[in-house]
Amino acid sequence: MLKKIIFRPGVSRENTRYASETIGPVNSPTQTVGGWYECDKVRFRASTPEKIGGWIPTTLSTFLGKCRALWAWATLDGTKLTSVGTNLKYYILRGGVYYDITPIRVTVTLTNPFTATNLSSTITVSATAHGCVTGDFVTFSGATGLGGNITASVLNREYQITVVDVNTYTFTATATANTSDTGNGGTVSAAYQINVGPEFQVPLTGWGAGLWGYGTWGIGQTANSSMRLWSQSNFGENLIFGPRGGAIYYWQNSLGVGTRATQLTGGDTPLVQNYVMVSDASRFVMAFGVNDYGLTNQDPMLIRWSDQESTANWTPSATNQAGSLRLSHGSQIITALQSRQEILVWTDSSIYSLQYLGAPVVWGSQILGDNISILSENAASLASGVAYWMGTDKFYKYDGRVNTLRCDLRQYIYSDINLGQAQQIFSGTNEGFNEVWWFYCSANSTTINKYVVYNYLEDVWYYGTMARTAWLDSGILENPIATTYVNTMVNHEVGVDDNINGTPVALAANIQSSEFDIDDGHNFGFIYRMLPDLTFRGSASSPTPQVTMTLIPLANSGAGYNVPQSEGGSSSATVQRIATVPVEEFTGQVFIRVRGRQLVFKIESNQLGTTWQLGAPRIDIRADGRRGS
Repeated sequence: MLKKIIFRPGVSRENTRYASETIGPVNSPTQTVGGWYECDKVRFRASTPEKIGGWIPTTLSTFLGKCRALWAWATLDGTKLTSVGTNLKYYILRGGVYYDITPIRVTVTLTNPFTATNLSSTITVSATAHGCVTGDFVTFSGATGLGGNITASVLNREYQITVVDVNTYTFTATATANTSDTGNGGTVSAAYQINVGPEFQVPLTGWGAGLWGYGTWGIGQTANSSMRLWSQSNFGENLIFGPRGGAIYYWQNSLGVGTRATQLTGGDTPLVQNYVMVSDASRFVMAFGVNDYGLTNQDPMLIRWSDQESTANWTPSATNQAGSLRLSHGSQIITALQSRQEILVWTDSSIYSLQYLGAPVVWGSQILGDNISILSENAASLASGVAYWMGTDKFYKYDGRVNTLRCDLRQYIYSDINLGQAQQIFSGTNEGFNEVWWFYCSANSTTINKYVVYNYLEDVWYYGTMARTAWLDSGILENPIATTYVNTMVNHEVGVDDNINGTPVALAANIQSSEFDIDDGHNFGFIYRMLPDLTFRGSASSPTPQVTMTLIPLANSGAGYNVPQSEGGSSSATVQRIATVPVEEFTGQVFIRVRGRQLVFKIESNQLGTTWQLGAPRIDIRADGRRGS
């Protein structure tokens, strides 16, 4: 008898492969026979699975460091700009070129600072109390050559340094010194960029480390120091940004991309912050986790804002709206997100709403939920007016009320996640497909290698593998963009292949069902024919698009596959262990020989230029007794 095999949309890993069926056997031409259990590079649209879109390079240029922040906006003349914050630099991408706008920390004058060694390219620099860390960048100017290969043109450029001690560092020159390089460079100007930050979370141990209330009393715990994270927002056509735990910086578009950002100073501007943004309401610069007025130490629960429409005036008075407030629930502010008519603020144990009230109070806070967690600064996203975020052990949403978000992959995700690298976790929306994505490190990885997706229109989940470091939805851009571990940026949802380096390779995709019964598992079933149903719309015409469909039979839940002797097993039957068949666009039917009480269905592709969407395939099946072969 010919039966449709139709599965519930979404992937569920909250139970066993067999228990995930839940609906019933293949006993009706339109019966849903079960659910999906595994997938990679697949999404759901109109309740059916399809391969996700591919990606191409945004530009063939590269940047230094691992990107952790992306922001896009347009200038008054319509020029589109994208800011890129890495652990080493801060860039603006314009016209396919990355322009380094990393702020200068300090510029000093050094006298005869250089020492060269014959046959070595390592130059030693003497600079009292330089304040650098290994990996910092310095640009020298005004230096004279050392007398040999180390000329002025070799010295007067940007270098990345290695710290020897508080008064000494080295760099590797672009030339090797010889015996004539006995000079010391004369009077030299050294412009030090702001200190670089860690690429990953760095483990710390001992008393006070770890989460509050975690572990055994009297036993030192393990925590992680903060990696380099950025927050940013445009102020008109200009840019406000800052590293977590650092100052606030301002880049002015009218000065051009060749001009570096500068620190906001004066007017009680915060010296340190953990997050900065510009409010939609009346354009206040909002800084979270800052130092109080007249102090230098950081208060991680304090919020301060500038005067309305001002980046420079932070001193409250009767004639302006600058001000501050302190939150009470939690020990530090983690992040903030602009929502509809309010700013959502997460601490390490609660979520608040900030609303603009006007003078004299200006901004007021209201707690929305306590005992709430969020895993990282970038773990929250706003989609269609609803905030979604990833907590330490569950997902949440806020649509006027804070609720736990039902997740069919909760156990699967949280049993394979490296919380020691939680700060790397980031989320992003893909509004074109009604999705919120979270990228995270699996348990045995220190780099992002997995993702999980919530489709809020269809209320389903799916997951997969992908290495990315930051994500930004299309917005003013044509497509979502993301950054990679090879220091490149890619446009997502373009084409159907993996074109990360400018040379397309096939993007492998697959999805596999849970185990579903044949006739409620009472009898064995014999399947001798399958009628595929799918579309290859969007695929290239050459080579001919193709997928592989597989039927995997089982004698019962938990049993091994029915492996015949011809395939190295012990069964003398002539049935196949697995029926794997190639399917092209005009494949009408395929003949197979599969026998079992339960089945697993899988569709996969790994061919250049191929994309697909599954429909409702059918199988010809008949009862075949109660005994195994």
